[in-house]
Amino acid sequence: MAREKDADATVRGKQAHHPGTEAKGPTRAVVIVPVLTRHQRNDDETNRPRLMRSADARHDEAVGLARAINLDLVHTAVVTVNDPRPATLLGSGKVAEFAEIVKEGHAEVVVVDHPLTPVQQRNLEKELNAKVLDRTGLILEIFGERARTKEGTLQVELAHLNYQKGRLVRSWTHLERQRGGAGFLGGPGETQIESDRRQLQEKIIKLKQELETVRRTRDLHRAKRRKVPFPVVAIVGYTNAGKSTLFNRLTGADVLAQDMLFATLDPTLRRVRLPHGTPIILSDTVGFISDLPTHLIAAFRATLEEVVEADLVLHLRDISDPDTAAQAEDVERILADLGVDAGDAKRVIEVWNKIDRLDEGNRTRLLADGADASKAPPIAVSAVTGEGIDALKAIIETRMAGELEDMTVTIEPAQFGLVDWLYRNGDVVSRSDNDDGSATISLKATQSAREEIESRLRRKNNG
Repeated sequence: MAREKDADATVRGKQAHHPGTEAKGPTRAVVIVPVLTRHQRNDDETNRPRLMRSADARHDEAVGLARAINLDLVHTAVVTVNDPRPATLLGSGKVAEFAEIVKEGHAEVVVVDHPLTPVQQRNLEKELNAKVLDRTGLILEIFGERARTKEGTLQVELAHLNYQKGRLVRSWTHLERQRGGAGFLGGPGETQIESDRRQLQEKIIKLKQELETVRRTRDLHRAKRRKVPFPVVAIVGYTNAGKSTLFNRLTGADVLAQDMLFATLDPTLRRVRLPHGTPIILSDTVGFISDLPTHLIAAFRATLEEVVEADLVLHLRDISDPDTAAQAEDVERILADLGVDAGDAKRVIEVWNKIDRLDEGNRTRLLADGADASKAPPIAVSAVTGEGIDALKAIIETRMAGELEDMTVTIEPAQFGLVDWLYRNGDVVSRSDNDDGSATISLKATQSAREEIESRLRRKNNG
């Protein structure tokens, strides 16, 4: 039984017009969300059942993905599938029903929020008389539209080619033709599909070589950063968890932050000075998503190396989302694929964002439930209102530079160039000017700052 959700009134109004009678607008689309009753996802490593999302949450995410590439949704539906068909996934009755919906709505694209085999995709396109995108194809389309840098564009193109390589049978009528053999002997030659696969493989090899060049350039940039050893803090999380909004709040930058899936694709890095003067490099990364195509994980490994190389990882969760636990599980799985242990409390801080969307009762309950004696408690913040941001900065600085320590230093007249540095890199509690022209300063400084102060004083004295 399908639970249908109509698009808005303006879309319904457009259905009365036949394509071609008005200016070309957004591509009209139908979104289908199959829910397989016998389908139980297990963790690849532990073989334990994975958390499953509600049908409503899956529907909303599929709609969000479709709208991320400006598809005009004329119809959406959640469909329960008791017996997946090898040929079409959906039963013949449902396929016929959607074929009528596609025809009446003049839809050009049908999005199926589930992985489809090449045969299923080809058969559905024939039955529905429309282009069919499965979940993987849809995410690839979004990434293709979002990529801005050369590296991002190359990565998306590589993922597209790997995805297409197994789907050359789709909608192609010329693939069985044979080309004549070369040279004097002739012979049967190679089939068109073999030729196309060979050309795809050649493109893939070329793209990998270009990406390797980009990767080496990125490695050189990392090497330069290591010479000026600022710690790197990477923000990761499920798409639309608020990573870019938090990035802007922490850095004062103006990175695109919209209520849209995959609003940010290419990584952004900014230098940030924390409250007690500790400098860090903050990195905003692409959002993760459930069932992220393996082609994309492989292609974007160079970009995600920013996460692997990070000294500290902020795992940002949208705590107001009903499926936050399942989203966190997906993020942790991808982090594990990258070699980052999400349970490592020394390296990963769990940050609960959008706390402002919860009432006081739910907020108290969630924070109490999140308190686990075996790991550090999560940090509750609102990237929009700024609530909890100071506490988050303090924890980041403690992890990067050590706990605050009380110290007292005497600055000789010849060393007064250090005074300004002390005020910028510590909390000065008191200062007294002595008769001999020196100054005694009491301050709170991080362990890292204390070591730097002592080093600078020694250099001055030895000089």
